Amino acid sequence: MTQLARVAVFLSALAACACLVAGELRAEQGAAAPPAGTKKISVAVITGGHAFEKDPFLKVFQGHEDIESAHLPQKDGGEIFDDISKWSYDTIVLYNFNQKLTDARRENLLKLLDKGVGLFALHHAISGYTPNWPKYAEIIGGRYYPVDTLENGVKIRSGYKHGVRFKANVEDPNHPITKGVTDFEIVDETYCRYKVDPNVHVFLTTDEPTSEKAIGWVKSFGKARVCCVVLGHDSAAYANKDFIRLVTQAVRWTAGRLPEGNIEPNGATAATRPAAAKDAGKTDGGKPAVKTPAAQP
Repeated sequence: MTQLARVAVFLSALAACACLVAGELRAEQGAAAPPAGTKKISVAVITGGHAFEKDPFLKVFQGHEDIESAHLPQKDGGEIFDDISKWSYDTIVLYNFNQKLTDARRENLLKLLDKGVGLFALHHAISGYTPNWPKYAEIIGGRYYPVDTLENGVKIRSGYKHGVRFKANVEDPNHPITKGVTDFEIVDETYCRYKVDPNVHVFLTTDEPTSEKAIGWVKSFGKARVCCVVLGHDSAAYANKDFIRLVTQAVRWTAGRLPEGNIEPNGATAATRPAAAKDAGKTDGGKPAVKTPAAQP
């Protein structure tokens, strides 16, 4: 064999290895290579109102053949919804906290959802717009209480705990968002005393006593697919391969690129922790063992 032929064989083998590695990476991320000519999923990643590790977080949405994301930090809560006449995003990822929407912006967001634009609320976005817009809790199927709130005569305030190592349990292994994901361990911030709508479909839970049981669920609102995942506080979570897979598959699902799967309500049972487990999150004095937020979790 001539030297030129050896070089050709070597380059061919190198290319094959590169394809194999790329294929394994796509499989780990939960995506096959999109067919030629397929339009990438366009994702609006909205942040604001809460500090976060910008580069590691945005990296979660990068390097996927079928996804292109735009980071859209919002200064006063929702400038992106001022004019939706040229809206081009397939789905919205909310990673904001306690921001305000004007009536006009609320109306435009609702119009987008009615058109079938997806919505994915991640981590602290469980309280993205809730304090100033109660309907937001109805849209995403959950509510976090950052301040003392009187509800049905009872004072409620959510809490949080940083740096908890715990196990996330796949409640629905057949859902497209959890495809290829089994129960996994993660180091993340936990939330407690938030409410989950019994009409959601819970696909991810935990038995960690400093957290509520349901930590991932889906539902519909209008023509939109809606997902909420409570995980995702900092780089410890961002680097978790199972977290990345859940996030990217939730993006694909809310954008309508994956089958709908099961969205039948199971929140009344899957989100409910036995009384004994609830008590495990309290100190001997009966007070919660997690912090109540002064400003933001």
